[in-house]
Amino acid sequence: MRSIWKGAVTFGLVNVPVKVYSATEDHDISLHQVHAEDGGRIRYQRVCEIDGETVPYSDIDRAYVDDDGQTVVLTKKDLDALPAEKSREIDVVEFVPTEQIDLLTLDRAYYLEPDSKSPKAYVLLRRTLEQTERTAIVRFTLRQKTRLAALRVRGDVLVLQTLLWADEVREAAFPSLDEDVKISDKELELSASLVDSYSSDFDPESFVDEYQKELRTLIDAKIKAGETFDAAETFAEEGAGDGGEVIDLMEALRASVERSKAARAGGKKDAGKKDTEKSGKSGGRKKAS
Repeated sequence: MRSIWKGAVTFGLVNVPVKVYSATEDHDISLHQVHAEDGGRIRYQRVCEIDGETVPYSDIDRAYVDDDGQTVVLTKKDLDALPAEKSREIDVVEFVPTEQIDLLTLDRAYYLEPDSKSPKAYVLLRRTLEQTERTAIVRFTLRQKTRLAALRVRGDVLVLQTLLWADEVREAAFPSLDEDVKISDKELELSASLVDSYSSDFDPESFVDEYQKELRTLIDAKIKAGETFDAAETFAEEGAGDGGEVIDLMEALRASVERSKAARAGGKKDAGKKDTEKSGKSGGRKKAS
C-alpha cells in the first residue's frame, strides 16, 4: 500500500504521528463502451449546449444553478481564493460511546500507521479506546475539504472512517409505518425461531462477489475462444480524466449469476454439473460463429 497522506492525531498535548492509507479498494472489473463491429473505443466529448463547440477540459469551470434557473459561474480563481485548511493534524473533538455511532453515517475508511521511531503513543491511544469502549470524533482536512470522522480500533490498527454530515443523511418518514400494528407473542416466537435457525458467526471470507467472478470467467472464455479485437490504438489514446465505466452486461450474464447461486444452494455436486453444462454451451456458441 502507498501512503496518501501524513499527519498527526492530536488531543490535548498528545501528538501521534501517523501515515494514512486507503483501507478499501474496488474489485469491480473496469469495462469500456466500444463499437460492436470493430471494438473501437466510444468516447464522449464535452460540448457546449449554447454554441455546440467541443470544449477542452482546461476551459471548463464549475457553476451553481439556483431554484430560479440562474447560473453562477465559479472560476478556478474563485475556488482557489476560498479559505482551505491545509493542516496536517487530525484533531480529536470528543470521545463518545462506540454504540452511539450510527452505521448509516460511516463513509470512506483509512488505515493509520505509526510514523515515528517509537509506536508507544499510537499503541497507548489504541488501548485507551479499547479499554474505554469509546470512539474518537475527529476533524481533519483531506484534498482541501474539512471532514468529520470516527477514529476507532480494528484489530491492532487505528482506523479513520469519514462520517457523513448530519444534513447528508435523509430522514425516513413512511406513513405506512404510522399505523398501530399488533404482533402476537406466537408470531414473535416463530419469527425468533426462524432467526435462530439462520444464526451464525459472520465470516466475510465465505462470501464471494459472484457477479465479478462470472464476469471474469466470461472474459477469459472469450479470450480463449479468440473472440477479441485488436483495438490497441483506440485504447492507447486515453483522454484527460477518462476512466473505465462499469456498465451492465447482457441478460445472459445475469442468468449465469442466478445459476451459480442455485448451484451453491444445491450443493457442490449440482454446481459441478451446471459448470459442465455451461462449458458445453460456450463451446456451442464458439462453433456457431
